[in-house]
Amino acid sequence: MIVLLDACVPRPLRKFLPEHAVHTAQEMGWGQLKNGALLQAAEPEFDAFLPSDQNLKYQQNVAGRHLAILVLPTNDWPTIRTKTEEIAAKVAALKPGDFIELNWD
Repeated sequence: MIVLLDACVPRPLRKFLPEHAVHTAQEMGWGQLKNGALLQAAEPEFDAFLPSDQNLKYQQNVAGRHLAILVLPTNDWPTIRTKTEEIAAKVAALKPGDFIELNWD
Protein backbone atom coordinates (compact mmCIF):
# COMPACT_ATOMS: atom_id res chain seq x y z
CA MET A 1 0.00 0.00 0.00
CA ILE A 2 1.24 3.51 -0.78
CA VAL A 3 0.57 5.81 2.17
CA LEU A 4 0.67 9.60 2.42
CA LEU A 5 1.27 11.24 5.80
CA ASP A 6 -0.28 14.68 6.14
CA ALA A 7 2.04 17.61 6.86
CA CYS A 8 1.11 17.62 10.57
CA VAL A 9 1.60 13.90 11.16
CA PRO A 10 5.01 13.13 12.70
CA ARG A 11 7.43 11.66 10.17
CA PRO A 12 8.82 9.00 12.54
CA LEU A 13 5.51 7.14 12.14
CA ARG A 14 6.78 5.85 8.78
CA LYS A 15 9.29 3.59 10.58
CA PHE A 16 6.35 1.70 12.09
CA LEU A 17 4.75 1.02 8.71
CA PRO A 18 7.61 -0.96 7.09
CA GLU A 19 5.40 -3.07 4.84
CA HIS A 20 4.07 0.06 3.12
CA ALA A 21 5.62 2.72 0.91
CA VAL A 22 5.21 5.84 3.04
CA HIS A 23 5.66 9.40 1.79
CA THR A 24 5.00 12.75 3.42
CA ALA A 25 3.11 15.70 2.01
CA GLN A 26 6.33 17.72 2.31
CA GLU A 27 8.32 15.18 0.28
CA MET A 28 5.71 15.36 -2.45
CA GLY A 29 5.90 19.17 -2.52
CA TRP A 30 2.38 19.35 -1.13
CA GLY A 31 3.16 20.70 2.34
CA GLN A 32 1.25 23.92 1.74
CA LEU A 33 -1.84 22.34 0.13
CA LYS A 34 -5.06 22.49 2.11
CA ASN A 35 -7.18 19.38 2.59
CA GLY A 36 -9.32 19.60 -0.55
CA ALA A 37 -6.40 20.22 -2.89
CA LEU A 38 -4.26 17.70 -1.02
CA LEU A 39 -6.90 14.96 -1.33
CA GLN A 40 -7.29 15.72 -5.02
CA ALA A 41 -3.53 15.54 -5.58
CA ALA A 42 -3.10 12.40 -3.48
CA GLU A 43 -5.96 10.27 -4.79
CA PRO A 44 -4.39 9.24 -8.11
CA GLU A 45 -1.03 8.34 -6.53
CA PHE A 46 -1.81 6.95 -3.07
CA ASP A 47 -3.89 4.19 -1.53
CA ALA A 48 -4.19 5.74 1.92
CA PHE A 49 -3.98 9.15 3.57
CA LEU A 50 -3.21 9.68 7.27
CA PRO A 51 -4.18 13.14 8.53
CA SER A 52 -4.75 14.32 12.09
CA ASP A 53 -7.46 16.84 11.15
CA GLN A 54 -10.53 15.93 13.21
CA ASN A 55 -12.70 18.24 11.09
CA LEU A 56 -11.82 16.66 7.75
CA LYS A 57 -15.18 14.90 7.35
CA TYR A 58 -16.98 18.21 7.87
CA GLN A 59 -14.73 20.20 5.54
CA GLN A 60 -14.42 17.74 2.64
CA ASN A 61 -16.62 15.29 0.81
CA VAL A 62 -14.98 12.01 1.80
CA ALA A 63 -17.70 9.77 0.37
CA GLY A 64 -17.04 8.03 -2.92
CA ARG A 65 -13.27 8.42 -2.83
CA HIS A 66 -10.93 5.62 -3.82
CA LEU A 67 -8.38 6.87 -1.31
CA ALA A 68 -8.68 5.31 2.16
CA ILE A 69 -8.45 7.86 4.98
CA LEU A 70 -7.34 7.04 8.52
CA VAL A 71 -7.69 10.07 10.79
CA LEU A 72 -5.38 10.13 13.79
CA PRO A 73 -6.85 11.87 16.86
CA THR A 74 -3.64 13.82 17.51
CA ASN A 75 -0.35 14.79 15.94
CA ASP A 76 1.48 14.50 19.28
CA TRP A 77 4.39 12.12 18.66
CA PRO A 78 4.68 10.77 22.25
CA THR A 79 1.01 9.78 22.08
CA ILE A 80 1.21 8.37 18.55
CA ARG A 81 4.35 6.44 19.49
CA THR A 82 2.35 4.47 22.08
CA LYS A 83 -0.25 3.56 19.43
CA THR A 84 1.95 2.52 16.51
CA GLU A 85 0.85 -1.13 16.59
CA GLU A 86 -2.81 -0.11 16.43
CA ILE A 87 -2.11 2.35 13.61
CA ALA A 88 -0.14 -0.27 11.64
CA ALA A 89 -2.97 -2.80 12.03
CA LYS A 90 -5.57 -0.26 10.89
CA VAL A 91 -3.47 0.76 7.87
CA ALA A 92 -3.00 -2.90 6.89
CA ALA A 93 -6.77 -3.45 7.00
CA LEU A 94 -7.75 -0.35 4.98
CA LYS A 95 -9.83 -0.83 1.86
CA PRO A 96 -10.34 1.71 -0.94
CA GLY A 97 -12.79 4.40 0.15
CA ASP A 98 -12.58 3.64 3.88
CA PHE A 99 -12.91 6.60 6.23
CA ILE A 100 -11.86 5.69 9.76
CA GLU A 101 -11.33 8.00 12.70
CA LEU A 102 -9.27 6.64 15.56
CA ASN A 103 -10.31 7.60 19.09
CA TRP A 104 -7.92 7.20 22.00
CA ASP A 105 -9.93 8.73 24.83
